[in-house]
Amino acid sequence: MRLLALLHRWVGAIGGALLALLGATGALLVWRDRLTSVPHAGDAVSRDPAALARVLDGLAANGRPLDRVTLAGEGLGVHQVVFRDGGGAYFSQSGEMVAHWSSAWQRPELLLFDLHHRLLLGEAGETVNGVGALVGLVLVVSGVVLWWRTRARFRPRLWPARMTSGAIVHQHRDLGVLTAPLLALSLITGAMMALPAVERLLLAPLGASDRARPPKLATTDPAVAVPKSFGPLLAAAAQRFPGAEVRRVQWPRGAGAPMALRLRQPFEWTPNGRTFVYADPATLRMVDVADPATGGAHERAREKLYPLHAAKVGGLAWKLAITASGLALALLGSLAVYGFWATRARVSASRRGRRSVRLLKRSAL
Repeated sequence: MRLLALLHRWVGAIGGALLALLGATGALLVWRDRLTSVPHAGDAVSRDPAALARVLDGLAANGRPLDRVTLAGEGLGVHQVVFRDGGGAYFSQSGEMVAHWSSAWQRPELLLFDLHHRLLLGEAGETVNGVGALVGLVLVVSGVVLWWRTRARFRPRLWPARMTSGAIVHQHRDLGVLTAPLLALSLITGAMMALPAVERLLLAPLGASDRARPPKLATTDPAVAVPKSFGPLLAAAAQRFPGAEVRRVQWPRGAGAPMALRLRQPFEWTPNGRTFVYADPATLRMVDVADPATGGAHERAREKLYPLHAAKVGGLAWKLAITASGLALALLGSLAVYGFWATRARVSASRRGRRSVRLLKRSAL
């Protein structure tokens, strides 16, 4: 048990800062839509396919190459447009540009998402986050084991009674065990999303993944893929998936890639859905679909990872729960780092002081 306690302290002291960062940014991202401050952000969402087609037609004819358009939905009443050059803009549902940026760093909500998701380091940052989440999960489990010995002194506090080593340890143990279930859920879903190998391992009992891949088109050239009208494609998608909501339009990112409409069917938890309608970008003729209703248990479970992790289901109660999980992780990580290294600094200073006293005594003799 002493070895476990030693490992827990050292790993927490080293990785606590990363976990604190992930917790704080994650808690803020739960409220991302409300923190997105642009005109018309609170507008009611229109389901008029003709109005949507007009907006998409105008964007496609703009001349600036598009990467994707995420449509207005529950929580955010504006369309988010991302251009291929890395810039972006928010458009009202009537097609009016209400904000624009040349870099994601110019929008706080986008910067916050990239910081939480990739540490501003691209794919390498995502991998670091996944490993950090696994480390955090180990700390949660080992922390509960270590707490069991001191359960009789359970006195949960949001903040240490004093900023001393002992008080910080007591607060850390009790707050950690109190929030352990939420922390474990947040960390394990985060690790599974960031590290595909972890996802495959944990979902292996549900069978292999049967996720459909986009079709390959022989003649698609993304440089000239500028459609004239989205109306017929939207109508075809509505006929193929009645009741589904169009959530995103993805332009082809390479030669042979199709244009993709991403839809959300009523049974899906993911805000943008996992239903796809693929089309030839030159003709906007539907060429294939991917329907999660026909998928296996592996993909059904995988679809629920992000909604659980980001509180996209469960209403206000789950938002508050995940916010509490993030704030608890931020508090546990930051105080663990502070308490551990402050204690070591005091011990080192005390040792140096005693050594100086001994040297002075010897010199006096």
